[in-house]
Amino acid sequence: MQKLISIIIVFLMSATSVYAESIAKTLNSMGVNKSAVSISIRDVKDGDNIYSLNDRTPRLPASTLKLITSMASKDALGIDYKYKTSLYKSTNNDLYLKLSADPLLNVSDLEKMIEVAKAKNIAPKTFYIDDSAFDNVEWGDGWQWDDELNPLMPKFSVYNINGNLVKVEVVPTIQNSPAKLQLKPFYPMTLINNVVSDAKGTNSISIKRNDDVAPNMFSVDGSVSKSMSVVIPVLNPKVNFKLRLEDCITKKKFEYFFPFQNEKLPEKNIYLVDETEHGLVEMLPMILKNSNNMVAETVFKTAGSIYSKDKGSIENSLRMLNAYFEKIGLNVEDIKIVDGSGVSKNNLMTSKFMTDFLIYKAGDDDFEEFKNMLPAPGEGTLKNRMLYFKDNLRAKTGTLSDASAIAGYITTRRGKVFAFDIMINDAKTSNSDKKNIEEQILRNIYLNY
Repeated sequence: MQKLISIIIVFLMSATSVYAESIAKTLNSMGVNKSAVSISIRDVKDGDNIYSLNDRTPRLPASTLKLITSMASKDALGIDYKYKTSLYKSTNNDLYLKLSADPLLNVSDLEKMIEVAKAKNIAPKTFYIDDSAFDNVEWGDGWQWDDELNPLMPKFSVYNINGNLVKVEVVPTIQNSPAKLQLKPFYPMTLINNVVSDAKGTNSISIKRNDDVAPNMFSVDGSVSKSMSVVIPVLNPKVNFKLRLEDCITKKKFEYFFPFQNEKLPEKNIYLVDETEHGLVEMLPMILKNSNNMVAETVFKTAGSIYSKDKGSIENSLRMLNAYFEKIGLNVEDIKIVDGSGVSKNNLMTSKFMTDFLIYKAGDDDFEEFKNMLPAPGEGTLKNRMLYFKDNLRAKTGTLSDASAIAGYITTRRGKVFAFDIMINDAKTSNSDKKNIEEQILRNIYLNY
């Protein structure tokens, strides 16, 4: 009997070695530098290591970091947390708009509140905005300056409205003549129109800052054969918010004609006029399925505020995060986290740390809820990826220049469930090749384990 057990053990070790060699062959065939790859594959039941490569080497996690920061934020806020934007009036009918940094707040929400104020015949002498929920830092530590016009990376603040984005609408005119440009809604920026109308051409537009000429000046280049629009972030969310609030007042014909003032909401002698809210439960799928950076950063900052009972700041958020790691027993010696979205190139993570976290979540009471927030193949950031695995994969992706990552759970064809993390930080390998490598590694795991 003992001899039979020994034979089985030797067989299993040999099989594992063969599978490991298969993964190594995959890496070699793709021409990627293996020293730039980190992999951790572990059994969710007991944490046993199935396969690892450089799993303790710190690398850029990119947006896979959202797996961790979103769950730490949920722990601090509670799943029932709601962002409330509230309009109050004082005894002398002055208005106070208390902002919460709601990342889903939109113009229609403001219009509704102004409409209610009008219906109650409130005629304020002063309209105050309470912006005390957050500090004034509007972009992440280590975010890249050349991403400032990237619609996936808008600034975030207590003044969030309409995703902090505006549209440049481009309409062709006469052949070989300048196209027509219009900014919707209005935002103070100058557009240098270098777009040519070309009925036989393709729609191709690029927008670049011209700070060497003047602030808020942008050149729009390209050609258009039909109408199109390009979404860009606003550079000053506070200015944009006040413009949108003015639009609402004008549209609803509400009688207020003076500048907005900033003042904290008084504790006494105020009365609620109207309120709008959006729940964390709406936001978590946006963070995990669609990798929304603005929502991720806002939620992370809010969680820091609630944890510290202080103004939202990255310092308070990181204190909240470290307390969460201590609570769930994760060792933070080999990691560095500086934002809530993974956009910063100053973040560092190890594959082992990520699978430590994923294994912890697999044993948590909300595991099924958490797993179902992650995209399956064909959903969210996996819309056109990993289709081979059908419902056997739930994973969060991450992409930065020179870096690609994916982390989550895979169910093999033998029914085993593994937590995995793959990070490839290789400047010489294209992003498409990095993603192909990730899929080939996961196919190996799915078929052989």
